[in-house]
Amino acid sequence: MIDAKIPSGRLDDKWTDYKGHCKLVNPANKRKLEVIVIGTGLAGASAAASLGELGYKVKAFCFQDSPRRAHSIAAQGGINAAKNYQNDGDSVFRLFYDTIKGGDYRSREANVHRLAEVSANIIDQCVAQGVPFAREYGGLLSNRSFGGTQVQRTFYAAGQTGQQLLIGAYQALERQVALGNVKMYSRHEMLDVVVIDGKARGIIARDLITGKLERHFGHAVLLCSGGYGNVFYLSTNAMGSNVTAAWKAHKKGAAFANPCFTQIHPTCIPVSGDHQSKLTLMSESLRNDGRIWVPKQKGDNRKASDIPEEERDYYLERRYPAFGNLVPRDVASRAAKERCDEGYGVGTSRQAVYLDFGAAIIRYGKIEAGKEGKDNATQEEIIAMGKDVVKEKYGNLFDMYEKITGENPYEVPMRIYPAVHYTMGGLWVDYELQTNIPGLYSLGEANFSDHGANRLGASALMQGLADGYFVIPYTIGNYLADEIYTKAVDISHAAFEEAEKAVSDRIHTLMNINGKQSVESFHKRLGKIMWDKCGMARNANGLQEAIVEIQTLKKEFWSDLRIPGAIGEMNPELDKANRVADFIELGELMCKDALNRNESCGGHFREEYQTEEGEALRDDANYMYVAAWSYNGDSNWELRKESLNYEVIKPTQRNYK
Repeated sequence: MIDAKIPSGRLDDKWTDYKGHCKLVNPANKRKLEVIVIGTGLAGASAAASLGELGYKVKAFCFQDSPRRAHSIAAQGGINAAKNYQNDGDSVFRLFYDTIKGGDYRSREANVHRLAEVSANIIDQCVAQGVPFAREYGGLLSNRSFGGTQVQRTFYAAGQTGQQLLIGAYQALERQVALGNVKMYSRHEMLDVVVIDGKARGIIARDLITGKLERHFGHAVLLCSGGYGNVFYLSTNAMGSNVTAAWKAHKKGAAFANPCFTQIHPTCIPVSGDHQSKLTLMSESLRNDGRIWVPKQKGDNRKASDIPEEERDYYLERRYPAFGNLVPRDVASRAAKERCDEGYGVGTSRQAVYLDFGAAIIRYGKIEAGKEGKDNATQEEIIAMGKDVVKEKYGNLFDMYEKITGENPYEVPMRIYPAVHYTMGGLWVDYELQTNIPGLYSLGEANFSDHGANRLGASALMQGLADGYFVIPYTIGNYLADEIYTKAVDISHAAFEEAEKAVSDRIHTLMNINGKQSVESFHKRLGKIMWDKCGMARNANGLQEAIVEIQTLKKEFWSDLRIPGAIGEMNPELDKANRVADFIELGELMCKDALNRNESCGGHFREEYQTEEGEALRDDANYMYVAAWSYNGDSNWELRKESLNYEVIKPTQRNYK
């Protein structure tokens, strides 16, 4: 078993007691300590800004041309916080409970409770930064609902919440850059961690413009590099999103936890053909007002507008009356897949369901007509007023849908289908967000997260900012207090030499394969294996086949890959080859993890383990643990377990009916 270092005492008091007793670093000593931050999304930017503000010497790295291009910018719908502004029964405990239940009882109680505790502080912090959250007519911050909850606790900025939050964190980061507390390295990619005497002491980074390898020392290294959804090739992630930083740490000894826990988002624009390299998310917030349905008749070719109400199956409302269209993402995704597999899908591919705003437009229109005293408003006037309300709430999302599909969602229902979105797996971390390598931390989506086997919507932004603004400033001090006598290691040290040589040798090996197949072709083939056999549904036979297929693909990759260009220049194909090589290895581990976990929980749905009604069937007696995998060489991993002990919440079969 591995130690999560969870503080003793009552759950409600753990974080407060920890903060009251952890070691501190005085301001003069902070100026002597160097911290490296990899990634500048919400977790990385907030961590770098916070640590710079505290006085540490920070180096921040991103592979984009600006920190503002981090993938956090793509988040749409909102961020959760237990403010209870709606007076609808929300509380810290309710947010904690919903998150534990939503993750199907596969997350760590202490971490999740801390997340719920600090959630309210995040909103205050962001409002102070000027984040333009939506507000009610009287000026109060507005809230809406997300899946897996029965309260309204999600704060939002139209359908671009991630962008606005990232700009807030970016401004805080750039202030520290201007003050000289943070040095920013854009267009740099971390390709290895340097470990000296068992502690993380720096990184090897590649300048993506010149191709030059660089060495950087740090008393601690923070990995805030996001998730690995692009292992499936088609996902809602930006094309550059990758697992490389986390995977290099894994191969240096950091355990990788729950890799098979990946989230399928139910509300995405369906695949339109083999030409696509990315899928587009339609925010879960649309399920606040949009109703999801399919025709009751199989293979119905009529237009949606020609199908009368009594011939529509609002299957989420039918199956889950208590939560309706706002069931958690894993539940909604499997339900959509089941309807399409049974022949009720819509569109030319039959791999889609409708998300319909017709009823919401009428409802809002009547409310507006009532406000204006128009008791005799015509249907056309009601629809026009209703469209204006919907446009104010979701306008940019509707515009995006129309640009991509050519259809006006104000007039016809959207067509949606599940797609790979978030990854709950990642580097194993303890209560302090430290990996099992001292001095190496992981924040945000890059760690195995607080979300268990399924993330509730609007909690990724919450976790990223909680980790960066309110957790790591305390926990890293607890470690660095013992490092104030450690002088900066010269980058000529043998460990830096060795790490740089290993990176250089790998790059040269990739370039010298001189095969015939492109990086993209290998990535596509890997993605198809992963989606077909380790996607929304898995089974033992398929996973065993996938492992063999991925091992074969790996041999082919290292013998027939073609990379144009040269090493000492800007070479995006070389960058991608490095990343895809890591994805191939990760894909194998994901399948092994999924094969080992003989149960269904959250987003991990093993077809052999389901209830009579087709819901996920957990096996708490044998699998109530975090699966932390250690790398022991090519295709060889050792499983270590962290038991999950629930002191406050009693695990039960999830029920959203």
